[in-house]
Formats: sequence, structure tokens, C-alpha cells
Amino acid sequence: MKVRRWLPRAIALALAFCLSGCDIGYISRAAYEEMRLLWNRKPIAAVLEKKDLPADIRARLETVLAVRGFAAGKLGLEVGGAYRTVTNVDSGAIVWVVMAAPRDSLKPYTWWFPIVGDVPYRGYFSRDDANAEAAKLEARGLDTYVRPAVAFSSLGFFNDPLLSNLLAVPRVELAGIITHELFHRTYFLASNVMFDESAATFVGGRGAIAFYSASEGPNSADALAARGIFESDLKFSLFLLQEEAQLLRLYRSGLPEAEILKRRQLIFKAIASDYGKLKPTLSGLERFDLDKEKVNNAVLLNYLIYFHDLRNFDALYRLNHGDLRATIARIIALAKGSPDDPFGAIWRASRNAPPAAPERVAR
Repeated sequence: MKVRRWLPRAIALALAFCLSGCDIGYISRAAYEEMRLLWNRKPIAAVLEKKDLPADIRARLETVLAVRGFAAGKLGLEVGGAYRTVTNVDSGAIVWVVMAAPRDSLKPYTWWFPIVGDVPYRGYFSRDDANAEAAKLEARGLDTYVRPAVAFSSLGFFNDPLLSNLLAVPRVELAGIITHELFHRTYFLASNVMFDESAATFVGGRGAIAFYSASEGPNSADALAARGIFESDLKFSLFLLQEEAQLLRLYRSGLPEAEILKRRQLIFKAIASDYGKLKPTLSGLERFDLDKEKVNNAVLLNYLIYFHDLRNFDALYRLNHGDLRATIARIIALAKGSPDDPFGAIWRASRNAPPAAPERVAR
């Protein structure tokens, strides 16, 4: 492994953060953790040569290599050297993510970093550190949410390894996660994480369907399961849009703050109830924890960031006659052409899409 290829970039990136007035200790820790992950990479091809490798781990590693090849060759994503290696990690979460929002607004609290701009979350390598940061933000009158993150993308700065915790994820969902992260490597719109993550959620979901349809057949069990997960994403996205509208009406009502805070509790209770009715119709339920969290603005924003306006992305896909590669290129072109309003650009471009046809999904 040639350290010279990535160590200077890691140091330069850390210095860029520090020179921009960021927390030197935080950035130094981030650089250290990134270098540790890169240092401990092992080629997946070498791991697959082990005779005693468990069959389920072998299947997942082979899936990762196949997905990255499919993403590069069929979807036009910039794969580079990403996910050719695997790094063992100690726990299910590589970082703990802190999110925050005012109690009378769905506008996220953000942190600014070079390259990526304003970001509505901050990662910590210790759960205690994340909880301490959340406590500070709560003391300032903000809603907070702390969650684990099991995957990440360096946006093409490094050849990201597969983290070993992902080897516990079912193969169908694993294909979607890898494709999601490769979209980030291909395109990232600074200071608009909601667009970046929602677009990647769409590409990951549709990409998993395309991968299993091509490799195993459109009516295979894995292809049907991937469709079920994607249809669940669309349902959940619509659910969030409807629930968000209730809160926005309240927050924009002009009522006294005390009254807003009182009434929002009733809406939060209704959201939990509505989700309880929706949940039995969804596939991949372990990905949705809304029924396990005490609802607040930060919790909702966590989901809104990843599932915003997915139906408009899918309408664009139908306009492109089901050509996912062309759709991805169109999404990127529209975002580049309207960086201040990429969601609006997607909506305008997709207005004349034909209606969605029912898809066969696994039940």
C-alpha cells in the first residue's frame, strides 16, 4: 500500500480546515481517523482467496465488486478505486452524527467546512462526544438528534474502502448503499446536503433494482426485493412531505412562540400515529426508526434530508424511458445549471412525465 498517494492529501485537507478557523482538535482527529481507515485497507480480491471465508461474507464482498463494476460500466458513475478494499472497524457505527434545528423551524442548524460548505450535521468518533455536543446545542434552545452513521464518502478525495460493518447488511440493501455513496463520489453540490442525499437515495434505490435485474433477472427475488425497498422510499418520501406541510403551516402562522411549541407536540404525536399506520406497508423497515425516536424537528430533518421529493426524481427517470444512466446525467446537469434551486429544476424538468406504472414488489 503506497502511503505517499493519500497521506499528503489527508494532511492538506486537514490544514485547509484548520486554516479556515475550524476546531483544530476536531479536524486533526478526523484526519487521523481517515488515515487509519486507509492504512488498514485490505484488497477484497485477497480476502476472497481465503478458503475459510464464511459464505455470507463472501457473497457480500462479491456483490460489492460486482456493484462497483456495474455502476462504472452501466450507470456512468465515477468509481475510481473506491470499494476495491475493505477495512475492519470495531463497531456498527464509524461515527456518531449530531443534528440540530430551532424548535420553531425546520431549517437545520449547520456547520461550515471548506469544499462541502454548509452541512446540517457534524460527525464524532465517540458517542459521548456526540452527546456532549448535543447537550450544548439543547442548552441553546435547539432540538437535537444523535444517530450512528455506518457509511460515508470522501467525495473522491480518497479511494474509500468498504467498512466491515456493512458486511452485516443484507445484499439487496448493500447494493443500494454502495451505489448511493458512488453517486456522492460522482457529484456533490456544496451547501445543499438535502439535494445531495435525496438524489443519492434515488440513485441508490434505482441502481439496486437495475443491478439485480441485469445480474439475476427482473423477476428474481433480489430484483423484486430491491423494487420493494425503492417503493417504500417513495411512500416514505410522500409521507414526510405531507407531515412537513403541517409543521410548516404552524411555524409560519405568526402565533406566539409558546403557542407554537404547545401545538407542535400535537402534530408530533399525529406524525408518530400516522407512521404507525404506514409502517406495515413498507419494506426494509429496519431503515426507518421514526417510531423508535421521540419526534422533534431535528429527527424529522434527518429523514427529510434523505427522502425529499423522490417522486420528482422518479418522474425524470420515466421521462428518460427508464434509462438510469441518462437520468443520472440529467440530474447532475440540472443541478449544475440551477445550483441555487436544484429541486425546482428537477420539478420543472419532470412535469410532463407519464404516470408511474405499478411495479411488482416483494411482499
